[in-house]
Amino acid sequence: MTHFELKPKGVCPKQISFDLDGNILHNVKFTGGCPGNLQALSRVVDGMTVEQLDQMFNGIDCAGKGTSCSDQLARLVRQAYETQKA
Repeated sequence: MTHFELKPKGVCPKQISFDLDGNILHNVKFTGGCPGNLQALSRVVDGMTVEQLDQMFNGIDCAGKGTSCSDQLARLVRQAYETQKA
């Protein structure tokens, strides 16, 4: 299992940390943002694969920002996964 701490762009949280066990996501934590919603999102995605995250959350927009917390999570997890594979 590999731990990541990455900075999202264009959203309220300043950092997203998570663990990847192969392509399975665990232990998601957001620093900043809407605590209730982000705790819920963290619980929902625990155990999902990178592919499931892409399918469910990639491209979700928040108030015309062009991204959202869930979109940033999907993007950062994909980025970490690809880096881990290389």
